[in-house]
Amino acid sequence: MTTYTIQGAKSESQIVFGARLRELSAYIAGRRCVIVTDEQVAPFYRDQFPGEPTVAVIGTGEANKTLTTLERLYQAFLDADLDRSSCVVAIGGGIVSDIAGFAASTYLRGLQFGFVPTTLLAQVDASVGGKNGLNFHGYKNLIGTFTQPEFVLIDVSLLSTLPRRTLGCGFAEAIKHGAIADTALFEFMETEAQRIRNLETEAVERIVRDSIMIKSTIVNADEREQGERRKLNFGHTFGHAIEKTFGLPHGESVAIGMIVAARLSQRYGYLDEQQVTRLERLLQAYQLPTTIKADKNAIREALRKDKKRYGDHIKFVLLERIGTAMIQEVSLQELEQVVEHL
Repeated sequence: MTTYTIQGAKSESQIVFGARLRELSAYIAGRRCVIVTDEQVAPFYRDQFPGEPTVAVIGTGEANKTLTTLERLYQAFLDADLDRSSCVVAIGGGIVSDIAGFAASTYLRGLQFGFVPTTLLAQVDASVGGKNGLNFHGYKNLIGTFTQPEFVLIDVSLLSTLPRRTLGCGFAEAIKHGAIADTALFEFMETEAQRIRNLETEAVERIVRDSIMIKSTIVNADEREQGERRKLNFGHTFGHAIEKTFGLPHGESVAIGMIVAARLSQRYGYLDEQQVTRLERLLQAYQLPTTIKADKNAIREALRKDKKRYGDHIKFVLLERIGTAMIQEVSLQELEQVVEHL
């Protein structure tokens, strides 16, 4: 096992790579606990949950990351008589960890919580870094907190039950990490695409481990997204707008958003055509979409609601080259012109 540490302003987070779900009881350490999971995960892993905890099962999909689900979790915490010595554990994908982390962060002014991510997207990205939140009127993560989980147990054996399309969303976030910060990871995902897509253990462990290293390093430098952490949003400005407008899965939306951001980087004179094509081909190698027929008015409206908007500008992530990202203020007017060419 390898442990990565994130030192947050309020607490420390231990990300344990190589831990197993069956070892969860050691991390709960006898505390009263509510386990939050979803309707897809519960049938696979309910018999591995430790002891006899209270289990709160939520629905699947972004439509469940709402205030209504949050209220249900608060009621489950109340019914379980949780106090400030208790904990919450999310076992599931990014939606489960997002809303369970937010609920724990705000119940009784903050409970300890941990994650056992069961999707590739959650293992490489969503469970790491302390962002917790929910959607509001369909807009992504408008309500949220920065609170680090006490622990994150990374068990790659849990990925074997995932559908191919769900795996693709995780591949998209791993490609993002390589594109913004690690040429070696990007190249590995190019040369070893078949092994990675086949979930060969060594290959998958490499992309998960490298992604955790990249994200934990960035978050340690900038927990609250004042500067360096914004780079992790590469592809997400247009990605969130596409996700809101078309209902595509998060990773697929981000894949399209990365191509839009790469084209904008080319427009500013950073990337050349060869580098844009290289990114496009890598995404396609993992069966991720790179284009979409756009409802341009709906995308414009979603862009105006983006969390990264400051007045009439958005702090936008561009690529200087593969492996190096930068932040640049881009006007909403210019982004709306980009929409015209989608």
